[in-house]
Amino acid sequence: MASSVWCLYISPCLKKKGGGGLLHFPLNSNTKRVQRLQMQLQNQELMKEDDGHATSTRRRQFILQAPLIALSFPQLIMSTAIAVAEIDVPQDFRVYTDEVNKFKIFIPQDWQVGAGEPNNFKSITAFYPEEEANSNVSVAITGLGPDFTRMESFGKVDAFADTLVSGLDRSWQRPPGVAAKLIDCKASNGFYYIEYTLQNPGESRRHLFSAIGMASNGWYNRLYTVTGQFVEEEAEKYGSRIEKAVSSFRFI
Repeated sequence: MASSVWCLYISPCLKKKGGGGLLHFPLNSNTKRVQRLQMQLQNQELMKEDDGHATSTRRRQFILQAPLIALSFPQLIMSTAIAVAEIDVPQDFRVYTDEVNKFKIFIPQDWQVGAGEPNNFKSITAFYPEEEANSNVSVAITGLGPDFTRMESFGKVDAFADTLVSGLDRSWQRPPGVAAKLIDCKASNGFYYIEYTLQNPGESRRHLFSAIGMASNGWYNRLYTVTGQFVEEEAEKYGSRIEKAVSSFRFI
């Protein structure tokens, strides 16, 4: 079900002055950036809830949607990256630290930062190139119920990845829908790492890298879904940087 979505537009004049002037326009605004984000949002509404499934299954399906809804936040606000001198930061990267949600991640030096307004147990932060692109990295945080205490609560990584990707695949429909393919998956240091592709008929294939982990804020556990994505045409420009960003995610 579609919802009202707003995106960020920064006035070039304000940017030149170093100001943080933000102008917000609805998705039907006549800007290429907004139109591109709108297309991404339409392509990402892929998962449907099956009324015949048990409650625990529906909860898992909702959580598995996090990688694909990373850009569907109601409003973007600018945030400031905090450098950490002790960390060996790769060349052309900087450290973004979220002291509230207790995580840090390497992002390309010239990338922008946007954060959705927290909504109950959910929050989203996105990182994206200043120029127009179909590539980005996002961190989606979702509250979990008491029956989820560690990543293994979702099953082993192979089963988890298969559930995620097969739940997105609609290539079997007539006419065929989005084709999802699992490339690789592994568990390491408490995270599940999953690589897969999505391709809508007649469109470019999209590569996605996800790091999924769990941490407590002192009151309840939260699921952190870090997802980087790029289309094949932008692989040479953004592919390695996005993989490096996703792999760098750590709790603090």
